[in-house]
Amino acid sequence: MNKPEHTIGNPVLPTLEHWIGGRLAPGQSGRRADVFNPATGSVTGKVALANAAEVAAAVASAQKAFPAWADTPPIRRARVMFKFLELLNKRRDDLARAITAEHGKVFTDAQGEVTRGIDIVEFACGIPQLLKGDYTDQVSTGIDNWTIRQPLGVVAGITPFNFPVMVPMWMYPVAIAAGNSFILKPSPLDPSASLMMAELLKEAGLPDGVFNVVQGDKDAVDALLEHPDVKAISFVGSTAIAQKIYETGARHGKRVQALGGAKNHMVVMPDADLDQAVDALIGSAFGSAGERCMAISLGVLVGDAADKIMPLLAKRTQELKIKNGAELDAEMGPIVSSVAQQRIAGYVGTGESEGAKLVVDGRKFQAAKAGAGCDNGFWIGGTLFDNVTPDMRIYKEEIFGPVLGCVRVKDLAAAVELINSHEYGNGVSCFTRDGNVAREFSRRVQVGMVGINVPIPVPMAWHGFGGWKKSLFGDMHAYGEEGVRFYTKQKSIMQRWPESIGKGAEFAMPTAK
Repeated sequence: MNKPEHTIGNPVLPTLEHWIGGRLAPGQSGRRADVFNPATGSVTGKVALANAAEVAAAVASAQKAFPAWADTPPIRRARVMFKFLELLNKRRDDLARAITAEHGKVFTDAQGEVTRGIDIVEFACGIPQLLKGDYTDQVSTGIDNWTIRQPLGVVAGITPFNFPVMVPMWMYPVAIAAGNSFILKPSPLDPSASLMMAELLKEAGLPDGVFNVVQGDKDAVDALLEHPDVKAISFVGSTAIAQKIYETGARHGKRVQALGGAKNHMVVMPDADLDQAVDALIGSAFGSAGERCMAISLGVLVGDAADKIMPLLAKRTQELKIKNGAELDAEMGPIVSSVAQQRIAGYVGTGESEGAKLVVDGRKFQAAKAGAGCDNGFWIGGTLFDNVTPDMRIYKEEIFGPVLGCVRVKDLAAAVELINSHEYGNGVSCFTRDGNVAREFSRRVQVGMVGINVPIPVPMAWHGFGGWKKSLFGDMHAYGEEGVRFYTKQKSIMQRWPESIGKGAEFAMPTAK
């Protein structure tokens, strides 16, 4: 990675470039974007923004590397992943610090992100077992039939700002272990982690060209979608863009896996442990400043649970430790950008004007309280609404910020109907002590990932991640066994030998004999 240079009294900011063919590739488009430290608002670097020619260069590099890598025995590909795993464990805190510096999330949360990404690498180390096909002896007289899974070729991942390590790791470890070559297009808001991972993969022994990084914006995305040699696209981001990615990629003949937005509910039943429910709501709503697709943004308070829990939520929201994410006792850091900060503040104003009760107004947070040098950072405090109704924008739309809205309903049936009526179906949770409630809720709720007394039910590496409805476009979830299926294609082989072939042409449809 490029290191900052200095002249007397005039620091030269580092530029984050592309990674093509196993080395840094300086940007040729002439376009750059600023990289910020969200806690201070200061510019810490520049990031190159790729044009179509630079994307084509990355695709050519990946295409050149693909045949030899695809022919590499899976056990040898797994050994590269094992070495990469070893290096990641040594450098996990360096990756976490890079996340905090450019995204703003607190360091302990960044450490958790890296750890969950590493889980996927561990899963990918088992690729020899995961690629095993099926075999049937004597499907017909003298004929055997078996299936194998083969890599697609050049595949790409387009990833968001909120998880610059974990979300790419949902994609490339499985894709590469399965024999594909990979192009990562990370968010320009926090690009450093992508280059750190590229360097570690090279150190682990991954052949040049198997993993490439193109920094960029919409131009780079469009070029990847349109390039005929890119066989599959994985995407995580907003629903509007996910749908466009899915439709455009499919139109260009690509396999597409596009994970969109969310509006996650957490139901609190009257029998729930209220202290546990408050902890869950506070942590899942305000962790990572609410900038995650599995954040709980709506509390669904059933019956008399509402009057009991609202004072507790208000107190905890007001007491949040909002600081520079580098402070180890911080519970919530800044918003990723000034644009996002203003958008979130706008939603708070909208909720207030629509008639929701604004219990805690995060717009009043004073940046100076976040720590020295934070006066110009991108700050907003935790925000809490009561009496939110389904017709309000703050109920319907994804805010992607530290805003928790609470809806009051009379019973479990009303809670389930409320959730099932929403256009998103990513994650949901229910806090209860009643086993029958838990069972009925899990069966009847139309959401892809369900937690019972678990506020953020992100599946482990071997299960796969994905929502329902407008939270997922495509047929296969990220990582897990579905991830292996997404990055491979099945081939069926039927075989027999001359000694078992009868004489004469057969004109009828073959059948088992």
